[in-house]
Amino acid sequence: MATPAQSRLPTQEHLTDPCVHCGFCLSTCASYRILGTETDSPRGRIHFLKAVEAGELNLAAVADHFDSCLGCYACVTACPSGVRYDQLIAQVRPRLNDLQVRSPWQRLLRQALFALLPYPDRLRWLLAPLRCYGGSWLQTVARRSRLTRLFGPEISAMEALLPPLGPSSFQDGFPLLTPARAPRRARVGLVLGCVQRLFEPEVNAAVVRVLAANGVEVVIPPRQGCCGAVTDHQGETAQTRALAKDLVAAFAKVVGPGKSAGAEPLDAVLVAASGCGHTLKHYHRILERDTPWAEGGRPFAGGVRDVQEFLAELGLSAPLQPLADQPLRAVIHDPCHMIHGQGITAAPRQLLAAIPGLTLTSPLDAGVCCGSAGIYNILQPEIAAQLGEEKCEDLTATQAQLCVSANVGCTLQLQQGFQAAAKPLPVFHPAQLLDYSIRGVGLSRFSPGMASPVSTLGHASRSL
Repeated sequence: MATPAQSRLPTQEHLTDPCVHCGFCLSTCASYRILGTETDSPRGRIHFLKAVEAGELNLAAVADHFDSCLGCYACVTACPSGVRYDQLIAQVRPRLNDLQVRSPWQRLLRQALFALLPYPDRLRWLLAPLRCYGGSWLQTVARRSRLTRLFGPEISAMEALLPPLGPSSFQDGFPLLTPARAPRRARVGLVLGCVQRLFEPEVNAAVVRVLAANGVEVVIPPRQGCCGAVTDHQGETAQTRALAKDLVAAFAKVVGPGKSAGAEPLDAVLVAASGCGHTLKHYHRILERDTPWAEGGRPFAGGVRDVQEFLAELGLSAPLQPLADQPLRAVIHDPCHMIHGQGITAAPRQLLAAIPGLTLTSPLDAGVCCGSAGIYNILQPEIAAQLGEEKCEDLTATQAQLCVSANVGCTLQLQQGFQAAAKPLPVFHPAQLLDYSIRGVGLSRFSPGMASPVSTLGHASRSL
């Protein structure tokens, strides 16, 4: 057990000082909304940190209250005093890992997740036997009978998030270079992500097609790994640095003088998952103590853009067609690492508003986390499930016919939440809707007399 002196946190630039305990953060804090305790709010955790810094409290004694934090950063957006709680929690999490305050089962589960999720080949090997299970009658029976609960809440939560797995989940299948289909306007690299390429491979495919149709040449380094988002959000600094180095090296191997993708530099490095984008934009911080990697991490991070952010800046050039023969209404779910972590709100709305016949709306509590938060919905399944249920109710209340989300974790969480809803909504990435609109997919499938005009499009999203 660590002593109070050993568990002090040397915060940078007195990050706790600006907090005046006004409470503006409480209404936006996801953990506080569910647990209702001051100790599980940003204000309460900052109070703990001040006590730890003063040597009055052992960090190990309050570790559970920091583990209940989703790291959604909604409090950073809400704070009128400019408290950088995101930086505070980033300092605390590595210390919690060092203190070994979690149970043996919790430590084993975390080790297993960090050994699998950031490594697509390992995850594919594990999931291969489940190809016939995901989306099958067997999965339906297992869920309805609650058989999966016999394995514990964490394993049950993982099973509940498992989507149907097709052949594209087990191979990337992208060429090193995809040329622009229109006069070239830009040249970019694309980070595929680890979980996204397995559970939502159609999103990356849609991204490549949309970029090419809008005059963008796409470079995709082969054998690229995880960006480190999963481990970074959980304070696993050493593994995050290793993953970041590998990804920077993967791009350096194919782009530059004499390299296979040509000497011409990239205009940007794009990513289609907001959780990944947030971490990629912080490579300067992650690699700052790792010379000479710090020299490569800073320009790499500076060139990262979310694909929506990039397309909104570049402007769409490909003609867009209606998604249906009648108007459609879409509700936008803003992922936390998009709206709070990166400050991106206008770009997805600007792009989707260009699709003819598509109207956009937002839920009442747009800034509140859905409960995904990286692997939070696995580590804290009860809290996450309640947040997911509340979020799906909020989204459904907008009377939209489809939901849009730009983060794979959010998409899986929402798809799970909608399973119990009276009117479940199909969930799409913005790039998928743009892809359908550019290609005119599904236009003949819709008619005013259909009872569920979006259902066929939802099915098509898995087969394109």
